Amino acid sequence: MPLTEKLLILAIVLQVLLTMGLLVWMGVERVPRVARGEIAVRDIAVDRDAYPLKARLLSNSFDNQFQLPALFYVAALLTLWSGGAGWVEVVLAGLFVALRYVHAAIHVTTNRVYRRFAVYCAGLVVLALLWLWLVLRLVILAPSV
Repeated sequence: MPLTEKLLILAIVLQVLLTMGLLVWMGVERVPRVARGEIAVRDIAVDRDAYPLKARLLSNSFDNQFQLPALFYVAALLTLWSGGAGWVEVVLAGLFVALRYVHAAIHVTTNRVYRRFAVYCAGLVVLALLWLWLVLRLVILAPSV
């Protein structure tokens, strides 16, 4: 397997680890509070308002990992399926995942909305570039059969 494909798989794994890490951290924040009776199950059955701010931030950040990253996974898997993972895909994938880590870090710490939004937009631009490159490489430049 070429190095570029391994690095693309590594980017996917790092994105999955971010999602799982947020899930575990969210559980550590939420489950003990419910288990100790600090928060009644009926108060969290429909919404998250009963949880403290940190738990809600973690939950929002976790949910966010199923938005843009879903498009990232499709692009990465399409790249691997096509057998053409090059350095452009690897760099864009790595940059996207790095921006997701920055976005999540802002989300669960300072939660500065304008800064978080700027990082989100940067990730969106990188993801759009990845998709544009894939369309160019796989549809426009690909040899016809």
